[in-house]
Amino acid sequence: MEPDELLENNEMGNIYTPSELNHEARLHLEAGFGRVWVEAEISNLSRPASGHLYFSLKDDKAQISCAMFRSNTYQMGFKPENGMLVRARGRVSLYEARGNYQLIADSMIRAGEGLLRAKFELLKNGLAAEGLFDETQKKSLPTFPLRIAIITSPSGAALRDILNVLQRRWPLAAIRIYGVPVQGNEAAPAIVNALAAANDHNWADLIVTGRGGGSLEDLWAFNEESVARAIVASNLPVVSAVGHEIDFSISDFVADLRAPTPSAAAELISPDQQSIKQSLSMLSRRLQQRSLHQLQRLSQNLDHLTHRLQQQHPGQRLDQHRKILLQTKNRLRLAGLRIVSERRGSLQNLARTLKAIGPLPTLARGYAIVTDAQTGTAISSVKELKSKQALLTQLQDGQVLSKVDTIRKTTLDNEES
Repeated sequence: MEPDELLENNEMGNIYTPSELNHEARLHLEAGFGRVWVEAEISNLSRPASGHLYFSLKDDKAQISCAMFRSNTYQMGFKPENGMLVRARGRVSLYEARGNYQLIADSMIRAGEGLLRAKFELLKNGLAAEGLFDETQKKSLPTFPLRIAIITSPSGAALRDILNVLQRRWPLAAIRIYGVPVQGNEAAPAIVNALAAANDHNWADLIVTGRGGGSLEDLWAFNEESVARAIVASNLPVVSAVGHEIDFSISDFVADLRAPTPSAAAELISPDQQSIKQSLSMLSRRLQQRSLHQLQRLSQNLDHLTHRLQQQHPGQRLDQHRKILLQTKNRLRLAGLRIVSERRGSLQNLARTLKAIGPLPTLARGYAIVTDAQTGTAISSVKELKSKQALLTQLQDGQVLSKVDTIRKTTLDNEES
């Protein structure tokens, strides 16, 4: 049919411009499919400065262009690479400017990760129901661990990170490495055996187990139930350090402490030697100050006690008593002199009185005093005399010793009458 005939018969219908047609096609695609999952291999991956991702998803027969905006890339948890098998979720659309059919992806996981995620959640919920995540059952970590067991790959970056941090912060700690594979079918049994060996050896103060980051499939050994139960059964505290900060494993939930990265695990279990040195230096200064104050106080007490001792010293007390004795002696001498003087005066008075009333003046007038020579008894009557009796006669200027020869009694006038 000729063009003129087509126009006359109105068989051309609506006429679209390319932009209009592409716009209509985009609306139909987005309305017809909604969000879909596509599993395929990444190819032609591009990472421009904008942070968006542009790539193709292909199988052995076809491919589809894909775009993923930067705001959605942060949630992936892995770094997409060409040749990687993934599952991308998004809406089927069309880039109107070029008419390119494409998938606008809003999330992406490694292929098979959805099943693993379901298995992860199932195990997590079951162990939580058993109380294996209970914080009250977790063991405390020593403040200053001197022996640390590390269960990880002996050639992995995680081990190097841990050792570097420990060397910097806490070089006093001795390290024992239990080398194990950290991914693959052999990883979980090896980790379980290493945990059992570390407990049997009972050498370490605590255990660190983990690995660097990766996909859920890469980290799966630390999501195995056997590993989780081996961690719970450990008598030694266990620190789980699996993946990056956004990664969580079953081991993290059952461990006594979860570290976001292996380096963070080394930070959490080790005291900082520089901080300790500063604290010790500060404590040393405080101790010196307190010791100095204590010594000053004790020195003052010693001076006080020395002064009191000197006051109570026997030499000083003897000196005091000697002074008191000398004073008493002087007072006694003066008192004696006073008494002697007083007694001398009294004696002189008595002598004068005796002289006045005594027998000596009478003897001077020719009288005598006669006493028994043996007894000294004064004889005042002839009646007291006996024949041959020895008599002592006291005269004014001497004594006469005599014996009674004849006794003559004189009769007194009053007797006669």
